[in-house]
Amino acid sequence: MPSVLPDGEPAPADGALPASVLDGAEDRAFGVYVHVPYCRVRCGYCDFNTYTASELGGGASQAGYAAEAANELSFGADVMRRAGLPERPVSTVFFGGGTPTLLPASDLAMLLARIRDEWGLAPGAEVTTEANPDSVDEAYLATLAEAGFTRVSFGMQSAVPHVLQTLDRTHTPERVPVVVAAARAVGLQVSLDLIYGTPGESLADWGRSLDAALENAPDHLSAYALIVEAGTKLAGQIRRGQVAEPDDDLHAEMYEMLDARLAAAGYDWYEISNWSRTPETRSRHNLSYWTGEDWWGAGPGAHSHVGGLRWWNVKHPRAYAERMAAGLSPAHAREILTEEARHSERVLLETRIRDGFPIDALSEHGKQAVAELIADGLVDGRAALGIAGAERRIVPTLRGRLLADTVVGKLLR
Repeated sequence: MPSVLPDGEPAPADGALPASVLDGAEDRAFGVYVHVPYCRVRCGYCDFNTYTASELGGGASQAGYAAEAANELSFGADVMRRAGLPERPVSTVFFGGGTPTLLPASDLAMLLARIRDEWGLAPGAEVTTEANPDSVDEAYLATLAEAGFTRVSFGMQSAVPHVLQTLDRTHTPERVPVVVAAARAVGLQVSLDLIYGTPGESLADWGRSLDAALENAPDHLSAYALIVEAGTKLAGQIRRGQVAEPDDDLHAEMYEMLDARLAAAGYDWYEISNWSRTPETRSRHNLSYWTGEDWWGAGPGAHSHVGGLRWWNVKHPRAYAERMAAGLSPAHAREILTEEARHSERVLLETRIRDGFPIDALSEHGKQAVAELIADGLVDGRAALGIAGAERRIVPTLRGRLLADTVVGKLLR
C-alpha cells in the first residue's frame, strides 16, 4: 500500500502562503504537477499513492476526478495571487501517477487548458504525461498533441517477459515500439522508463532491455534501480523467500553497463538516473525539482514547493474529493524549510546533476572534503578545480554516481 504522509505543521484551510515565499520569486521558474492516482493493476514493487478500482471504495470516483483536480488548479492560482506572487507563466507541466492515461484524453486536455487559463503557458513550455504502453493508441496520443502536450514518458521497465511478470506489468515487450511510433507520428517527444535489478533479472536480461530501448531511439531515457519498499507485495515475496533479494553488486554492474551503452549510442547523462540525446531533450520539469524551483502539485498526495515552503495533500481520493467539494485546501500538512535544511537539500540534489554544485556555496567543512573526494575518484577533478576558468563545481564521476550517498555525506559532515 502507499507509504504514509510525513508529519508537519497544520496547513491553513484557505491555503494561505506566508510572506517568505515572495523572496526571490521572480527569479524562480514555476511548474505544475498533476497526480492521477489510478492504476488498472497495482504493480508488486510500487508504493506510490495509487489505487485500483477495487481499492477506492465509496465517495471517490475516477470519472469525476478531472473536475476535482481542475478545481484545485483554480484554487491554487487564487492562493498564489492572494499571496502577492509575481505572475509567472508555467514553464513545465507533468502528469504523473498512477497511470494518467487511464483518464480519457479529453480529461487531460481539459486539465492542461485549465492550467493555461489560470497561469498561462510560457513559450516552448514542456508538457509531459506518463503512460503505460497498453493504455494509449495513436488517436489518444493525437488528442494530447493537439491539446498542447509535447512529451510522453512510457513505462517500459523491461523488454524481458519474466522480468515484466515479476514486476506485475500488464504490457508485452512488443507493445513498446508500437506506441513509440504512434507518439512520433503525432509529433510527441518520447521518453522511456526502465527498472533494473528486479529479482531474477540477469545481466544478460538487462542487456536485452537496453538493446530494445535503444532500438526505439528515444529522445530521453530514465533508469532506476529497483528499491524494495516496505509493505509492498514484492517485499512480502522476498520476506517469504519466494523471490531473491536485489543484489547491490549486480545493481552496480547493471548501472555501469547502462551508462556505457547509452554513451556509445550518443546519450549523455545529466542526472544520476537520466540521459538525453541533447541538452534540449532533458526533462526540464524534473530538473526544476533538483534545482529548487517552484511548483504546484495537484491531486491526492501531491507535494508542492514555493519559496522554501513545502506542503502535501491528503492521500486518499475520497478525502481529496471531500476537501475540494467543500472549497477547502486539500493540503494535509506543510513545513517551512530552515536555511540549514535548504542547504542540505540543495547539496543532496544538485550533486546528482551534471551541472553540479558550486563549491563556493559549500560550508567550510564541505570545502575541506573536496580534495578527499577527488582523491577517492568520486568527484571530477577538472570541474572541482575550475579548469579553463569555469566555476568550481562538484560533479560526480561514474564511481561518484554509484556512491552518491557517500559524496553527500562527506560534503555535509
